[in-house]
Amino acid sequence: MRFQFDGNQAYQLRAIEATADILRGQPRGTVDYDTFEMGELLGPVSNRIDITEDVLLTNLQEVQRRFGITVDSKLEMIEEEIKTAGGNKAVRFPNFSVEMETGTGKTYVYIRTALELHRRYGLRKFIVVVHSVAVREGVLKTLKITQEHLRAIYHNVPYRFTSYDSRSIAKVRQFAQSDCVEILVMTIDSFNKDDNVIRQSTDRLQGAIPLYLVQSARPILILDEPQNMESEGRIKALASLHPLMALRYSATHRNPYNLCYRLTPFEAYRGGLVKRIEVDSVRKEDDYNQVFLRLEEVRSNKKVVQAKITVHQRMAEGQIKEKAYLFKPGDCLSEKSDRPEYSSFVIDEIHAREEFVRFANGIEIRVGQTQGADQAELFKQQIRRSIETHFQKQKKLKAAGIKVLSLFFIDRVENYTGTVPPERGTDSVDGLYPGIIRELFDEAFNELKGKYPDFAELEPSAVRKAYFAQKNRRGGAVEVLDSTTGQSKEDRDAYDLIMKEKERLLGFREPVAFIFSHSALREGWDNPNVCQICTLNQTVSEVKKRQEVGRGMRLMVDQKGVRNADPKLNVLTVIANESYEQFVDGLQKEMEEAFGKEGAAPRPTNVRAKKTATRKPLEQLPAEFAELWERIKHKTRYQVTVDTAKLVTDVVAALNKVKIEPPRIISQTADVHVGDSVDKLDYRVGGKRILTRLIGRHSLPNLVEMIEDLIAHITPPVKLTRRTLASIVTGIKERQAALDNPQEFASQAARVIREKAIQQLVDGIQYEKDGNWYDMTEWVETEETVSDRLVPVENSIYDQIVVQSDTERKFAEKLKKRKDVKLFVKLPNWFKVTTPVGNYNPDWALVMEKPDEDDTLLYLVRETKSTTVADELRGTENQKIHCGEKHFVGGLNVDFRVVTNADELP
Repeated sequence: MRFQFDGNQAYQLRAIEATADILRGQPRGTVDYDTFEMGELLGPVSNRIDITEDVLLTNLQEVQRRFGITVDSKLEMIEEEIKTAGGNKAVRFPNFSVEMETGTGKTYVYIRTALELHRRYGLRKFIVVVHSVAVREGVLKTLKITQEHLRAIYHNVPYRFTSYDSRSIAKVRQFAQSDCVEILVMTIDSFNKDDNVIRQSTDRLQGAIPLYLVQSARPILILDEPQNMESEGRIKALASLHPLMALRYSATHRNPYNLCYRLTPFEAYRGGLVKRIEVDSVRKEDDYNQVFLRLEEVRSNKKVVQAKITVHQRMAEGQIKEKAYLFKPGDCLSEKSDRPEYSSFVIDEIHAREEFVRFANGIEIRVGQTQGADQAELFKQQIRRSIETHFQKQKKLKAAGIKVLSLFFIDRVENYTGTVPPERGTDSVDGLYPGIIRELFDEAFNELKGKYPDFAELEPSAVRKAYFAQKNRRGGAVEVLDSTTGQSKEDRDAYDLIMKEKERLLGFREPVAFIFSHSALREGWDNPNVCQICTLNQTVSEVKKRQEVGRGMRLMVDQKGVRNADPKLNVLTVIANESYEQFVDGLQKEMEEAFGKEGAAPRPTNVRAKKTATRKPLEQLPAEFAELWERIKHKTRYQVTVDTAKLVTDVVAALNKVKIEPPRIISQTADVHVGDSVDKLDYRVGGKRILTRLIGRHSLPNLVEMIEDLIAHITPPVKLTRRTLASIVTGIKERQAALDNPQEFASQAARVIREKAIQQLVDGIQYEKDGNWYDMTEWVETEETVSDRLVPVENSIYDQIVVQSDTERKFAEKLKKRKDVKLFVKLPNWFKVTTPVGNYNPDWALVMEKPDEDDTLLYLVRETKSTTVADELRGTENQKIHCGEKHFVGGLNVDFRVVTNADELP
């Protein structure tokens, strides 16, 4: 295979043109040998720019206007003092940024830009600076495979590229002295420290310092992913090369110095320049039967060490939700979770340096690890889905000559590389053990391959390879060995195949199609035929989603190396361990961080200004208000009765209609798309399937005790005898479903008991005065709020009414215009009626003339809602209103009603 390139991609040509036009007015230089010499070394061939900074700025501004980019008022210069052959020297150089979505040919663009700068202006010396070995290998590969294509475009211009190697300093001399176009690829770590070879005197250059040779060539820097070069030390290192300028290329700039071209992910996605994204969400549903906890992080300072731990917390309505809290040594997790299941989880030790927590019950958990999440089963199902999807896509795409690749990201390398222990899961957290991912992959591959002839005869070891880059930990420890320095031939072969031999990897003769990585391939490396990305993390990945999906966004190529632009075929499936809503929302937030929220109209500057509503003095309040207040100020108490037999009957009948699903792992897909005019991600939900049911793994619990505990802690608490609860449990039809998912059944039972008990309480509630009342002096003299919540009025005790909704605003606007409304007030938050489902705060009290009776006044309380249909109001809200009516009508003999607008008054 040989990759074929299209040199006429309009968006790429615009990016090249934008950068080259910044130097407009610069005369094309001829070969200019500098007079600088180092001993017996010949002088270098140097870049030079003759136009002024003012001209550069004018050119930049013209380019920015052309491409609709905010115009900068000045050049972004980096200024440092550096060491040179002639002593210390102050240097400054401009920076220009190009922002292109991953997968749209960023590396191709900056290589071709270098050649365009030579064609137009005679510039010759370029250094591509990268932050990792993976990125370096990707750049070198692109330089190699584009060479023939670019020579044809630029009339066989002589240009040479090489990778800096401290063991071959002669390459530095060649770079400086050559009169052809030179492109040198360097990692930032190869020259950012004082002890780097490039900064030391060497006999191989007659005692000269190689860095000084580089400086003398006045290179143009091309920074690949410059957001990784923003530290003070790395900026100084870049300046030490004494560059003429820096061109910065990234999809995710942290600091976009003088942006001259931008291709956003929304534009790339909308224009079909990259693959479409499909999220396949693999996650657990309805399983709260285990004691779950996840160690998010360990925090420490001079005084205290704390652990942030996520637990399953019991909520007021009886359901269970994940929630993270900070704990310190000696804390018991049951205090925050409000669940007795956590009573044995008392923190014995929090180790800050090793980042683990040990509990008094002997369980130990490290940052990122979970307990009670069935992580091993989740990994198994994610891997199976990835393999199955891979097989299906390969069957579909083979006719188009496309070989499918799948990429797996894992967060603990030993889960892949380790030796599988004889006793699997022993002394492990959540069923994980060394080598489990490799073992699960091999098992799933062998189980599934029989249906697909292209894979049926292959062994799993032949189709998978792994690349794990070196990772330095605190204290100098190295967590993972780089495959380039691995001890086995297999490591070296994997490195060469993944990083250097893309053509062979994409050929049907090469069986490897599944690649495993830790972090090395999250930036800088990609492959056009990565069609699946599976994130095998022990928690939801905190790595940027744009980095992960970026490894597979490039459009696919066939066996001839020709790009396939068919949108129906170019789909990247992300097998994620979170919901599709979470995934899309996270991706959208990352894009908004980079590009801002598009299309949102700015709010008026004065809309949130605060104003004050002022009350009339108490002695000046009208008599109508005094009479109204006398009628409504009284507090009450309520009486209720519960028919236990009816309650049991009602609860059992309701529970028999509730379907209790067993705990399960499900897969649900969603296609991601971008609106035609709005830069916002959205999704269309596809099919949902159950991958496995998680039943029969735990001892049977006591359902009566579980329900008893739940109803005692819900709001309001309900107390029933165990005999009553037992009659409910024995009365249900689907007992096996309750045993398969006891926590879900107990939660549903507690919810239904609460609903039915409250309904009985509310239906039969009776109110009577308790001898207490609200005092008129509690009405505050002034109430401050934002101006858009105030309605100026005359017929009230305040000069302005504070409203909380559009319905309330319309109601107040009409009341202030009605002559028959003598006075009205918005009842304050402290004016409450006690109910079995919480306090109720009514909306309005008013005095108005009775129709056709001039001398008769009506004293009314009204609740305003957008609807009066009980079924459309929230259950608790509807019950509170019902109790409010019983309080006012039955307890105080005051007219009460729910209305939608002022026209419904008498």
